[in-house]
Amino acid sequence: MIIIPAVDLKNGKCVQLVQGEPGTEQVIIDNPEEVALQWVQKGAKRLHVVDLDGALGSGENLSIVKKIIEKSEVPIQMGGGIRTLDDAKRLLDAGISTVIIGTMAIKNPEYIEQLAEEYGSERICVSLDSKENKVVTHGWTEFTDKTPLEYAKIFEEKGAGSILFTNVDVEGLLNGIDLNPVKELLLNLSIPIIYSGGITSLDDLKVLSELETDYVVIGSALYKGLINFEDTLQFQQ
Repeated sequence: MIIIPAVDLKNGKCVQLVQGEPGTEQVIIDNPEEVALQWVQKGAKRLHVVDLDGALGSGENLSIVKKIIEKSEVPIQMGGGIRTLDDAKRLLDAGISTVIIGTMAIKNPEYIEQLAEEYGSERICVSLDSKENKVVTHGWTEFTDKTPLEYAKIFEEKGAGSILFTNVDVEGLLNGIDLNPVKELLLNLSIPIIYSGGITSLDDLKVLSELETDYVVIGSALYKGLINFEDTLQFQQ
């Protein structure tokens, strides 16, 4: 299992939101490229970057992301505001190791196939955000009619190299995780699963490790000091 620290960008700063809601920033740190570098120095093998301004349609932070790529020298997976094929290609061409595509993938599954053919499956990740066991889009505001597993199977066939699964029901609340949804994905897919949402303790990581989860993204618990990153390395392979 690989533990991936989250670096969420908003207004040129590193932030952590509650349930993804603008205005709920509980962590605000200047110099996000330095934050990213610190995670790498502590042993992070990969970073999870989200451009919240891009996701909210209020701007972008690509110049900062390029600095993170330059300074950290580890693979960067990135999402937020990828609405067109050109958006995805621009990030891939800028040096992002893996683009994370959410709403655009749901609306245009054929785009995943095109990107996988052009850049390689391993660089294309589909983000599936789940609420009440249905995939939600447009910043968690619109429900679809399919479960995460139903969509994941579609995108696996389309050539996605991995699935980022976020359980919105527990995301950002620091109350722990719900194992059933991620367990279902792990049992039924052959591509890697990146889990996100609600991780609060080393016990959560232990259970995910025992399930043989491929990757885990941690945000708020690290920034609020509930988990020391160095302690997570016991689960990292």
